Amino acid sequence: MTKKPDNKIIPTPLNRKTPVPSDIDIAQEATLKPITQVAEELGLLPDEYDQYGKYIAKVSPSVLKRLQDVPDGKYIDVTAITPTPLGEGKTTTTVGLSQALGAHLGKRVFTAIRQPSQGPTFGIKGGAAGGGYSQVIPMEEFNLHLTGDIHAITAANNLIAAAVETRMYHETYQSDEALFDRLCPPDEDGNREFGIAMKGRLKNLGITKTDPNELTDGERSRFSRLDIDRSTLTWRRATDTNDRLLREITVGQSPTEKDFDLKTSFYISVASELMAVLALSTSLDDMRERIGKIVLARDTQGRPVTVEDVGVAGASTVLMKDTIKPTLMQTLEGTPVFVHAGPFANIAHGNSSIMADMIGLKLADYVITESGFGSDMGMEKFFGIKCRYSGNKPDVVVLVATIRALKMHGGGPKVTAGAPLAPEYENENLELVRKGMENVKAHCSNAHKFGVPVVLALNRFYTDTDAEIDVVLNQCKASGNIITGVVTNHWEEGGEGAVELAKAVIKASEEPSNFKFLYPLDIPIKDKIETIAKEIYGAEGVDYSPKAESQIEEYTKLGYDNLPICMAKTHLSLSHDPSLKGRPAGFRIPIREINASIGAGFLYPIVGPIRLMPGLPTRPAYYDIDIELDTGRILGLS
Repeated sequence: MTKKPDNKIIPTPLNRKTPVPSDIDIAQEATLKPITQVAEELGLLPDEYDQYGKYIAKVSPSVLKRLQDVPDGKYIDVTAITPTPLGEGKTTTTVGLSQALGAHLGKRVFTAIRQPSQGPTFGIKGGAAGGGYSQVIPMEEFNLHLTGDIHAITAANNLIAAAVETRMYHETYQSDEALFDRLCPPDEDGNREFGIAMKGRLKNLGITKTDPNELTDGERSRFSRLDIDRSTLTWRRATDTNDRLLREITVGQSPTEKDFDLKTSFYISVASELMAVLALSTSLDDMRERIGKIVLARDTQGRPVTVEDVGVAGASTVLMKDTIKPTLMQTLEGTPVFVHAGPFANIAHGNSSIMADMIGLKLADYVITESGFGSDMGMEKFFGIKCRYSGNKPDVVVLVATIRALKMHGGGPKVTAGAPLAPEYENENLELVRKGMENVKAHCSNAHKFGVPVVLALNRFYTDTDAEIDVVLNQCKASGNIITGVVTNHWEEGGEGAVELAKAVIKASEEPSNFKFLYPLDIPIKDKIETIAKEIYGAEGVDYSPKAESQIEEYTKLGYDNLPICMAKTHLSLSHDPSLKGRPAGFRIPIREINASIGAGFLYPIVGPIRLMPGLPTRPAYYDIDIELDTGRILGLS
C-alpha cells in the first residue's frame, strides 16, 4: 500500500499552505507488492506470465483459453470533455477510480491503459502514469522503456521500410530472370524452393503451384517484380522521439545508390500502423495476418503492394511476438493494471489493446479502460473500431471534466502549455463555468448516441470554489438524471477521493446495456464520415478535396469501403478548428485526404493539418530529467 509522506496535506480551495510532493516523489515513496503477489491475487497461474524484474510481468494470451467460460466483468470507458492543452487528469481519474473500486470498496477491478511514448515524455506533456496519489508504479519504468514493446514496433517498422525500398532498388537494376534467380536460387542440382516468406506473395497472386520450376515465364515475372510506383509509397521510417527535422528527408544519397534518392519522412513510432495493429489484434495469429495485409504502396497497375508481397510479414511478426502480451503493473494502492499499446488518438484510434481488455474482463468484475482525448476522439473510436473488432460491449462512460476546462469553453482566455494561467482560471467565475457546460452536454450526448450511460467526474483542483462546483452539479441534476455528476479528489486523496465516483459507476453499470454502433459498415465511405461529422462533432456537413474524392473512389474499387472510419483531427475542439471552443455550430468539416490502414482495419480521413512527427518545444521536459549517480534514483519525471 502507499506510504504517504509526512508533509502531505489536503488543501482547502484557494488555501494551499504547503505544496504536495511531486509525482515522482510520491511514486518513489510507495511500497510495491511483488508482481507475483499481484498475479496470484488475480488468479493467474505461474506459467501464464513472465516476470520482468520484481514488479513487472507480461501476461500470456493463453489465459483466455483457460477462462473462456468465465463471464465477462463490467466494461467502463474513461473519456473527457474537450481538453485544454494541459490535460484534465483523465489517466489520474482512471487510476483513482480503480483504487476506489479495489482498495476501498473491495471489488475485483482491472485497469487497462496505454503505454506512453518517449516523445511526449521528454517533450512537453511529460509521462502518462497518472498523478499525485493516483498513479501506476513503478512510475519510472512505466514512462521509459518498460518491456520494450515500442522498441520492437520501431524495429519491425524500419525493417519493413528497408525491405520495400531495397526491393525497389534491386528491381531497378535487375532483369526478371535475375530477380527470380535470387529470390528462388537453384541448388547444385538445379532444384528451386519457395521460401517461407514467398508463400504469401504467391497467395496474393492467386498462384497455387508449389514448385518454382513449374511457373510460366509470365508467372515468374509477376512473382519476382513488384513493380512499385514510387509516387505511391506511403510507408515511412519510425523513431520514438519528437524530431521535427525528420518530417521530410531524402534517402539514398550514397554513391552506392546513385540515382536512387527517395523523398520520404519519419513518423513517431506510436503513429506507425504496427502500433494500431498491436492494439486491435485478438491473438498472435490475428496480428500476423494483419501485419501481412498492411498496404505499403501501389504497383504501376494500381494494385496494392502489401507487407506480405515484400516477404517481410513473418520477420516483422517475429520482432513483435512478445508485444502481444500485456504488461502487468499496479497502482499506488496495489490494484492491478495492464499497460499495453499506445496509439495516438488524434492520428490512430487512441486506445489500449483489445488483448488487455479481453484478459481483464475474465479476471475482474470491473475493467476500467481509457480512451484518448475527448469523446469525439478516443471514445468514438473506442466504440466504432475497438469494440467492433473485439465484440466487447461497454457498460458505462466516465466523462472527466475540470472547472479550468469549463471556463475555457465558456469564453475564458487562451490556455497555453508552459505559460501562466490567466486570472480567470485562478479566481471564481460562475458565468464562464455556466457557459462551459455546453461542452459537457455535447460530450454526454455523444455517449448517449451509443446507448451508454454517463457519469461525469469533476476532477477538483485546489482553486475550484464550492460555488463553481455547485454550478456543474446543479446542471447535471437539471438534466433529469441523464448526467450523473460526481466531484472527485483522487489526485490528493488517492482512491478515497474517488469512492463516490466508484459508487456512481457501480450503479450505472447495473442499468440495462443498450450499446449500439453509430453506423453500419456496409454504407458508403462518405456516409460514414458524414455521420461522425454531424452526429459527434455537430458539423453541418463535410467538404472533400479532389484528392480525397479520388481516394474514396479508389478504396471503393479495392473493396476497402467496408472498413470503419478513424478520423484524424485536432483534439482541442469538437470541430476541426482548435480555436473553436464550447459547442461550435455552423461549421463544415474539410477532408484533406484519406489514408488506408488495411492491416489495422480502418480508413483514416485527415481533417486539416495533422502531423505524424511532433516537434520539441524550446524548453522540453528532458531539461528536468536526470539521475542521482550515487543511488541510481531518477529525478524529474512527471
